[in-house]
Amino acid sequence: MKDEQCVAFLRQTLPRLGMRWAGYRKVRRQVCKRIDRRLHALGLAGIESYAGYLEAHPEEWKRLDALCRISISRFCRDRGSFDRLAQDILPRLAEGVTGALRCWSVGCASGEEPYSLQLIWAFCLQGRFPAVALKILATDADPGLLERARRACYPPSSLRELPRNWIERAFERSDGLYWLRPELRAGVELRCQDVRSELPEQRFHLISCRNLVFTYFDESLQRRCLARLAACLEPGGVLLVGAHESLPAGDTGLRPRDGQRSFYETVAPPFST
Repeated sequence: MKDEQCVAFLRQTLPRLGMRWAGYRKVRRQVCKRIDRRLHALGLAGIESYAGYLEAHPEEWKRLDALCRISISRFCRDRGSFDRLAQDILPRLAEGVTGALRCWSVGCASGEEPYSLQLIWAFCLQGRFPAVALKILATDADPGLLERARRACYPPSSLRELPRNWIERAFERSDGLYWLRPELRAGVELRCQDVRSELPEQRFHLISCRNLVFTYFDESLQRRCLARLAACLEPGGVLLVGAHESLPAGDTGLRPRDGQRSFYETVAPPFST
């Protein structure tokens, strides 16, 4: 399948899924390869045949939706955001709670993001807040990616932004791969859940929703998901989005924290739980 054929197909079909082409432009090859494999599995001659197949088999749209999930991830991706989490956001949140500091990693893929939060807490903050436990819920709509997260086994490229001493303390190496030590997985609950249709039955002090809703979803779906995310934040809680993302315009109930991009806080008094 030629690139221009795949581009035309995505431009036509992504809106039916509530997605936007602009988010996929630079990462389309990942999706196009998956679609090409699907064509071969179905025995279809080309992408035009697949378009017809979708119309004749409406259940295939769910399969296409799964093929369009982007799974680019690594530990402490966009390092500046994680530095600010360690130096400012998590300490300030921890000062306001007793018991558990609750975090939700939305679209956690193979686990690098929630485990990055766990490493920051274990190596930078746990000693400062011995009475506070970090509880992380990590959700993704892809069961295959969640299984990889449960295994917590990563290639060296996934760890390239971590300090060398963290790698030595946090991982066991075997056959060129790095296995996260069991005690550092313990505080992370992995759950198969699609943010478009399901929500956790609790509220959080920190929600990280990066490089998903505000990159790939269309504006209408962004607004619906944002309202749902905001409803899951504790008063005074923080929403983290991707370094190159922004919230849809209008009254969101959130404001940039300290005027900085990527971090938004609820427009309400700080929590006291």
